[in-house]
Amino acid sequence: MTAQARGLHARVLESLGPAITGGEYPPGSVLRTDELSQEFEVSRSVMREAVRVLESMHLVESRRRVGVTVLPTEEWNVYDPQVIRWRLAGADRPRQLRSLTVLRSAVEPTAAGLAARNASAEQCAALTESAIGMVANSRGGRLEGYLRHDVEFHRTILKASGNEMFARLGDVVAEVLTGRTHHQVMFEDPDPAAVTLHVKVAEAVRERDAVRAEELTREITLGALEELDVLAP
Repeated sequence: MTAQARGLHARVLESLGPAITGGEYPPGSVLRTDELSQEFEVSRSVMREAVRVLESMHLVESRRRVGVTVLPTEEWNVYDPQVIRWRLAGADRPRQLRSLTVLRSAVEPTAAGLAARNASAEQCAALTESAIGMVANSRGGRLEGYLRHDVEFHRTILKASGNEMFARLGDVVAEVLTGRTHHQVMFEDPDPAAVTLHVKVAEAVRERDAVRAEELTREITLGALEELDVLAP
């Protein structure tokens, strides 16, 4: 695919994907690729490639003599980072954020406990560095800087758990944290108590205190749920 075709393909996806996840095309809707090609002013080959990507996410299904059918929500690959991003951009954002944060609260405390047992010295150092970065960006509305370190902190916890299934959730957590920041579902400055908890988690992991690491991480995720009650009821 040429660079121009890739650009057109991305443009179609960034319009059609959110339209599907946002309900503009509800489940059961039939999309005609020839009509969509005209609407987006792209070739049929570009449209077919975009549809293939949507099929890989289980958002749609192609059938001969029928067209492209939007699948029910329960069939979507809700762990796909792009699907998460599109859903967080839509009207269903509060429910989606809550659903993902509940997932985090179920997984991350256990991952932190495992990280306390399994983390390498390099991973302990990375956690501490990320926590310090969060502290350094926790005042003055420096949310982008804070986000960068926050994402890296949670990715490291999941990887350091030693469980490959948890590690694969790093992109999911990154999209949750990014969406929460970019859609202003955050206070202007992060909660100081939450920042301190991240520092304490890094310490607990380094000290191989699995019980404390798990308890502290559970406090972080519960605090995130409580913030949603205020910011995205």
